[in-house]
Amino acid sequence: MTADSAVTTRVVLLGTGTPNADPLRSGPSVAVVVGDCAYLVDFGPGVVRRAAEAFASGIAALEPTRIELAFLTHLHSDHTAGYADLILTPWVLGRAEALQVFGPTGLLAMTQSVLKAYESDIHERLEGAEPALPTGYSVTVHEIETGPVYEDSRVRVEAVPARHGSWTAFGYRFTTADRNIVISGDTAPSQMIQEAARGCDLLVHEVYSTSGFARRTPAWRAYHAQVHTSAHELARIACQAQPGLLVLYHQLFWGVSEDELLREVRSGYAGRVVSGQDLGVY
Repeated sequence: MTADSAVTTRVVLLGTGTPNADPLRSGPSVAVVVGDCAYLVDFGPGVVRRAAEAFASGIAALEPTRIELAFLTHLHSDHTAGYADLILTPWVLGRAEALQVFGPTGLLAMTQSVLKAYESDIHERLEGAEPALPTGYSVTVHEIETGPVYEDSRVRVEAVPARHGSWTAFGYRFTTADRNIVISGDTAPSQMIQEAARGCDLLVHEVYSTSGFARRTPAWRAYHAQVHTSAHELARIACQAQPGLLVLYHQLFWGVSEDELLREVRSGYAGRVVSGQDLGVY
């Protein structure tokens, strides 16, 4: 990575949702945009259309055919249901380069299965009358471990262990010339993510409502307590990490409003915190 003070780093929330089918929130996906290049974290349902919306609003790096790099936190369906879309739609629209995807063990098998499922489509586009480019549907998979996983002239990316049940799961820290950004993925409170976020400019972290949690069934409370982070737990994490801005995403409201969830976090944390919205730019 080489420093370039003229390059501005932005974070675009393409999807802030959960497995719940909220029409206002697409599946989890975050774009770190550095100059004219976008780096995606996760690809939940609706990812390419949300990218197209961001492009239409003026973020050139998210024109779909320009999306060539993605990082996966874990293999849960709400974070990966847009994978076929991310592989195929930009290719159909004219992407010439192979998609590069970085993520945990199991990503290669998932990729091979997606390509197998669509082999008739790929064959028809390549061998039929459509003038499809011959390489843009390809995927180069990098199954990763904890630590540095990618670097170019704009960014350095590190994978940070998350706690999400039996999954191998990661958060990611992006270091650019002007900002340090941490994206949690799905996780119970993680000391490693807290340390990675210490003093960062922007922390994008999942959260569930503490008061909404109390209304869940015992089985669901047992599950969520093991694999996700409550508003009060996140407040404690933020107090230790002291990010410049805390952005909530993958919010499990369970009947509370956005304002109520923000109040839950702010009851234990005095720093800057906002509720993330799809297509929000930070």
